[in-house]
Amino acid sequence: MRHPRPPRPPSPERSAELRRRFAEEARSERPDLATLCLLVGAEADGTLDEAGLDAAQVELDRLAGQLPFRPGTPRAWAVALRDLLGERYGFHGVAADYQRLESSLLHEVLRRRRGLPILLSVVWLEVARRAGAPVYGVALPGHFVVGLGTESGQESGSLSGSLEERVLVDPFDGGRVLSGQDAEVLVAGATGAELRASMLEPAAPLDVVARVLNNIRAWAARRPEQSAVGLWAIDLALLLPAHAARLRYERARLLVQRGEFAAGAGELEAYAEVVGAVDQAVAEEVRGEARAARAMLN
Repeated sequence: MRHPRPPRPPSPERSAELRRRFAEEARSERPDLATLCLLVGAEADGTLDEAGLDAAQVELDRLAGQLPFRPGTPRAWAVALRDLLGERYGFHGVAADYQRLESSLLHEVLRRRRGLPILLSVVWLEVARRAGAPVYGVALPGHFVVGLGTESGQESGSLSGSLEERVLVDPFDGGRVLSGQDAEVLVAGATGAELRASMLEPAAPLDVVARVLNNIRAWAARRPEQSAVGLWAIDLALLLPAHAARLRYERARLLVQRGEFAAGAGELEAYAEVVGAVDQAVAEEVRGEARAARAMLN
């Protein structure tokens, strides 16, 4: 089966501007989830211009305006969102969506009404937030969902208390309201582990964006011909205020994979200097990779 080609990237000048704005938003006092996800989309898709960015925000506003005025309980919010987004507009996901880069791009998810669980959850989060709902993302292992209601169940660390005081919904399944058992099945299916109260903690916007970029990197890693996509996803992740140091190692290895041996070797050597402060054995292994990369230049 042929899969669609990924979108055409923006020009280098446009990319530099997008990255500047992404870094600025990520370091702001209250990072805006929709803005960050749309900037990721613009880095992927050179056709997404300023008018397109604005249109996506307007669409989120329009959808929010169609929700009932403050429906009441968390369950009432959940049902209202399901009825609007899942049933009326048909937002949902299917297994084939995991094979498409567009499933990780907010503007495409708004257009196609299809996407990965985390991007569909972003639609739920942003529409609900605009309408005044008590809403937050929940990064269950392997499957992102949305929570509505109080977060106070976290204070006691009680799983039963957490689930009683909130409602979980699964946007990938059209906004289906999840029982505690449903959530347990989702986690067990993804990891084989039991659901714990700590898994229900609200996900901060930057954590959501980091997970979106991780999904894009994973998509590209399975497709060596799409290494440019993996590279810009790493570059954006490195602009987040908190990121794993190992991302720099991943970037260096990707440069070598792309045939940029001198640049990759330089970044491997820089990473070795950093990691050498805590693990000399690993640092020497990385230096060996750098020497091997430089040898490819001969």
